[in-house]
Amino acid sequence: INARKKILKDKGAAPTDLEEEVAKALFDIEVTPSSDIKADVRDIMITGAQELETKSRNVVIVHFPYRVWKHVRKIHGRLVRELEKKFS
Repeated sequence: INARKKILKDKGAAPTDLEEEVAKALFDIEVTPSSDIKADVRDIMITGAQELETKSRNVVIVHFPYRVWKHVRKIHGRLVRELEKKFS
């Protein structure tokens, strides 16, 4: 599965289920023909993901490597909306 290439971990470290879900969501955005951020998502990888419970809802915090942060900042708003659709 190509979604696994979206996760950048230290050697020997296995990704969590949540990290795999986020990577799959990023991959789905990348291969969706109608997505306007498809080209930008191609360069993005994650290093981790955490789920946090707040009073009103659950929050997913996604960690990106510094070298892809420029790409993430460029599409941040649209990426958040797409990921919210996938996880709601």
